[in-house]
Amino acid sequence: MAQQFTVKVPATSANIGPGFDVVGLSLSLHLTLTVTVPPASETQLPPIITYSGEGAYDVPLDAYKNLTTRVALYVLRCNGIRSFPSGLRIHAHNEIPFGRGLGSSGAAVVAGVLLGNELGQLELTAERLLDFALMVERHPDNVTAALIGGFVGSYLRELDEADTAAASVPLSEVLPEYPSDAGEDWGLNPPPPPSGIGHYVRFGWSEPIKAIAIIPRFELSTAKAREVLPQHYSRKDLVFNLQRLAVLTTALTQNPPDPDLIYEAMKDRIHQPYRKTLVNTWITGSHIIHHPCNSSWLLGICLSGAGPTILALATKNFEKIAEDARRIFKTRDIEVDWKLLTVAGGSEVKQS
Repeated sequence: MAQQFTVKVPATSANIGPGFDVVGLSLSLHLTLTVTVPPASETQLPPIITYSGEGAYDVPLDAYKNLTTRVALYVLRCNGIRSFPSGLRIHAHNEIPFGRGLGSSGAAVVAGVLLGNELGQLELTAERLLDFALMVERHPDNVTAALIGGFVGSYLRELDEADTAAASVPLSEVLPEYPSDAGEDWGLNPPPPPSGIGHYVRFGWSEPIKAIAIIPRFELSTAKAREVLPQHYSRKDLVFNLQRLAVLTTALTQNPPDPDLIYEAMKDRIHQPYRKTLVNTWITGSHIIHHPCNSSWLLGICLSGAGPTILALATKNFEKIAEDARRIFKTRDIEVDWKLLTVAGGSEVKQS
C-alpha cells in the first residue's frame, strides 16, 4: 500500500528591525509538499515532481536539481540511504513569493530536511533537523523560525576545531550540482553536519499584532543585499541595535502593545541604512509610519529579511495601511501587492 504524507512549512521574516541575523518570525504563507511513496518495487523509477503556485514556472522539476529534493537526498545519504524510494511522487504548492525577503529558500530547505527525515523514517530530533538545515542555509534566523514557528531568537554556537572544519565545508560539496550523466554512486558520501550547531528560544507574541507584507513586484537576492553591508561597525551603532533588540523582544509580547515603544525599538543601524540603495521601496515605505492618523495602530515598519518586501506591524485598519503604502509606491512607479499575515506555527508533517 502506498504511503502518503504532507509536509507544510511557513514563510518567515528575518531581522525585524534591529535583530539582524538574530530573530525570525514565521508567517501564514506556506510551502506544502504532498508526497506519495508507492509500494516497494524491484524496478527503480525516478522521482516525479510537480509544482503549483509561486515560482511554478521557475522551479526545476528534476529531483537532482530541485533545492528541496537535493536537501532531502543529502539528509538520506548522511544517514546511509543512497537514493529516493522508487516511483516517489511529490507535488509542491507554494504560497511564498521568491526573492522577496519572505524566506522562500529557507522554507524549501526545511521542507527538504523534513522530507528526507520522513522518507528515511529517521526520527531525527528537532535539534538534529535544525543541524541539517543550518548546514545548507548557514544562517539560523529564517530556518529556525520556519522549523519551530512563532517569534524566535537564535544563534550558532562556537565550534571546536573539528566541528569548525565540518561546518565550513563549501555548500558546493554539501549540495553538489549533479551532472546530467551522474550515476547512482555520484556524490554518495556528503559531509554530515556537526551536532548542536544552532540554539534558539521562542519569544511570546501579542495576539492583536498582525503583519502586513507589502511586496514589490521585483526580486532581490540575499547575496546581493549582503554585499552592500560593511565589514565593521562603530560601537555606537552596535549599542544602538542591542538596546532596541533587548526591548523589542518583550515589547512585542505585551497586550495592549505600546506603539511608541515598538516604533522606537524597531529602528536599526546595522543593515537597513545600507540597503536603501538597493531597496528604494524602503525609502518610500518608511513614510507611512509618520502618517498622523496611523500613529496609534501602526506599530512599526521594517524590511522583511533582506527586502524588498516591507513588513508593517499593526493592530487594526490593515487595509488602509496597505492601500496608503500602495498609493505612495505608485508615485514612484513601483507596483506592489500586499498580504495580511498572522504569526504561524512551525513546520508540520502529517500522514494521510
